[in-house]
Formats: sequence, structure tokens, C-alpha cells
Amino acid sequence: MTSTQPILVLTTGGTIDKQYFDASSKYTIVGTMVTRLLELGRVLHPFEVEEVMRKDSLEMDDADRALIAARAAASDAKRIVITHGTDTMTETAGALTGIEGKTIVLVGALAPARFAESDATFNLGMAFATVQVAKPGVYITMNGTVFEAGKVVKDREAGRFVEI
Repeated sequence: MTSTQPILVLTTGGTIDKQYFDASSKYTIVGTMVTRLLELGRVLHPFEVEEVMRKDSLEMDDADRALIAARAAASDAKRIVITHGTDTMTETAGALTGIEGKTIVLVGALAPARFAESDATFNLGMAFATVQVAKPGVYITMNGTVFEAGKVVKDREAGRFVEI
């Protein structure tokens, strides 16, 4: 049986929240799509969404990872989902591994949630399922797979995450 305590969703930016602007021919990170995706998925489990930052993960540094870890550690929530860019997701997962007594799942997308053929909705669903049933620890959910932090890398050529 899973807890009815709300799942905390911390948003940090990344492709999942990017939007394409014709005027600049660039992707820009805008307000998060997480609440809308969870509404479309008819998620009944209580959740709270908090924005930590709006950054492409390639722009994140150790101070950003420390901020994410501090927010997760300071929260009363025992189950936390973190939306994150895929390029440095594994580095942030490493920065979270010292947090005891919490189940933390990082998730992202290889195509923006605003795109019809995005993997965002599926990945977020996997993260929500994982955070409810996994034992305390840090995980990454991508490509229909749950990975333990420290045992996964992004294969940029193949466009997927693989276990190491």
C-alpha cells in the first residue's frame, strides 16, 4: 500500500519544459508542463509542484546541484520527483545520493512535452509509479526503465539511457 502523503515535484527546467520560438529559432525553457501532464494523466495521488530553477542541464553547475539537493533534503516529503534535463541528470542524481530516508526519482524528456511525439508524459508516469513503490534511494526513469543512481549513463548517439 502506498502513502497518501503528497508527492513533491521539483522542476529544474530541461527539455521537458522547453518551447520553440520561431522568432529566435531556439528552444526556451518556459513555465513547467508538469501539472498539466499530471492532469491529462488523471493522476489522483496528491502532488505538489515547486519550481527550483529554469535551466538547461548543460548550464547547471555544482551550486545548482547543491540547491536541488538542499531543497529535496529540507522538504518533509518522503517521495520526490525531480524534472531535469537529460544531459547532466546523472550528475545531479549523484549529488542527491546522500539524502537518507527519501525516495527521489529524476525524470526528463528527449523531446519537449509540448511536442505531440514527446516522451515526457510516459517518462513522468514512470517516475510517479517508481516514486510510490521503490525503496528509499535515488533513481532515474527514462526509456521505460528504472535505473539506480550511479548505474546509468546517457548514450547520446543512441538517444537513450543505458545501465553501466
